[in-house]
Amino acid sequence: MARNLPWVMLIVVVSCLVSTLEASDGDSDPLYKSCVDQCQKTGCVGDTCFQHCKFSADGKAIDGPWYMQEPLYLRWKQWDCQSDCEYECMMTREEERKRNGERPTKYFGKWPLKHVYGIQEPVSVAFSALDLAMQFQGWVSYFILVYYKLPLQPNRKTYYEYNGLVHIYAIIVMNSLFWSSICHSRGVELTVRLDYSSATVLAGFSLILAILRSFSIQDQSVKIMVTAPILAVVGTHILYLNFYNLDEGLHWKVMFGIVGIELVVWGLWAALTSHPSKWKLRAFFISSVLTLCLRMLDFPPYKGYVDAHALWRGAGIPLSYLWWSFVCDDAVFRTTVNLKKSK
Repeated sequence: MARNLPWVMLIVVVSCLVSTLEASDGDSDPLYKSCVDQCQKTGCVGDTCFQHCKFSADGKAIDGPWYMQEPLYLRWKQWDCQSDCEYECMMTREEERKRNGERPTKYFGKWPLKHVYGIQEPVSVAFSALDLAMQFQGWVSYFILVYYKLPLQPNRKTYYEYNGLVHIYAIIVMNSLFWSSICHSRGVELTVRLDYSSATVLAGFSLILAILRSFSIQDQSVKIMVTAPILAVVGTHILYLNFYNLDEGLHWKVMFGIVGIELVVWGLWAALTSHPSKWKLRAFFISSVLTLCLRMLDFPPYKGYVDAHALWRGAGIPLSYLWWSFVCDDAVFRTTVNLKKSK
């Protein structure tokens, strides 16, 4: 049964893909487009008016002297007249649809989410920040374990041969979660590029770590043979996104492809290994597949705040704890084995 575990879980992922819901784009709704056009002319939607409509796109006052400039922090967040109008018209239109008994619809490919103090996706931001804190706590716990609790070699290096990879992984994953929080706060082109790029680096390095650890690869030439093609794919994808076309659909196809291969590697090792903490590895694998299903699901946000993406971010928090728990156990196991060999 354990040997079939990776394939069973992959079937679950495919089922999630098949069950993904479709939704039409609300931004093509004539009533919505008319609302946005009118708002940009008057600066108001109903009784709600916006100060940003008093400024041009470069932040200069339309009817005022040159020194009347929009605050820099607001210009950086790009809360211009069009953004305000699009958001307010979207929420107004959704209220009308709700009163008419209609289902929510997507705008520019995304579900309508309520903003909190200017934050576009407050629940996703909160979960990303908590996951970042969990990753940092796990990294610190690991650091204390390998350098202060476990024996060290005479040259003060650890006996755990994957120590360097783990530290690099910690830095990469925390960087990715940081930019994820920023992007969910305000998804402008710059923050989206940084989010996608850092996520791609994380996916690529996670695959490298999975292969090197699962197959216990120590030979440097083999490490290069494994690492080089993955880095080539990651680098090409990042260059494509940043200098050719910021294609969200292509980005997620590449991400799911890399993560899918990684899960197969972890799943095979989890099914075949006799590692003392194999149950944690299997739990991590199963949880990762189920968590990936959340990312593939697509449904309107609950109460206007919680969508599938937010749940996916939230599910990553206990997953991070489980991962670092296994890494610490693996460090103890490999240190014990290598210490016996050195004697």
